[in-house]
Amino acid sequence: MKDLEEIAAQSRQAVTELLEVARLEKDDIFVVGCSSSEIIGSKLGTNSSVEVANTVFDTIYEVVKANGLYLATLCCEHLNRALIIEKECAKLYGYDIVNVVPQPKAGGSLSTRAYERFEHPVAVQEIKASAGIDIGDVLIGMHLKRTAVPVRISINQIGQAHLVCARTRPPFIGGVRAKYDEGLL
Repeated sequence: MKDLEEIAAQSRQAVTELLEVARLEKDDIFVVGCSSSEIIGSKLGTNSSVEVANTVFDTIYEVVKANGLYLATLCCEHLNRALIIEKECAKLYGYDIVNVVPQPKAGGSLSTRAYERFEHPVAVQEIKASAGIDIGDVLIGMHLKRTAVPVRISINQIGQAHLVCARTRPPFIGGVRAKYDEGLL
């Protein structure tokens, strides 16, 4: 299907461009929030598309995994914005696991796909990701480390959904006399 091919190409382009500037390290967490409804031109949460979510997830997961990163997917508000991650990631970062299995109408199609595809999927209530992509304005910001920095890439939509990208950097401290490490900006 041509539309799915285009959505896959846009997803790959977005994650690749963000990773080029985000300066992530092995085992960092990359968070994705996605409204498949918005991608196909419907209102958020009204017309979930499993096919679209599967395409977006599979494409992004391939790129994120190839870069040695953990992927986290944001669930919808019906699951209080919980996230689906690999159990190994939860253990590494000390995140408390909660008991829920996402479904397309309660958690979202993207997180449902993550739960199907991850080796040992678990849900957690919060994370601190180093970078992420918000497809359809689903509010990933609460799960980014301080300080989030917007990243402008060459595209601003996936399908019909608005796209926002962000990376994080350590906060500046010390005021006007402080010197900063340019490598951390």
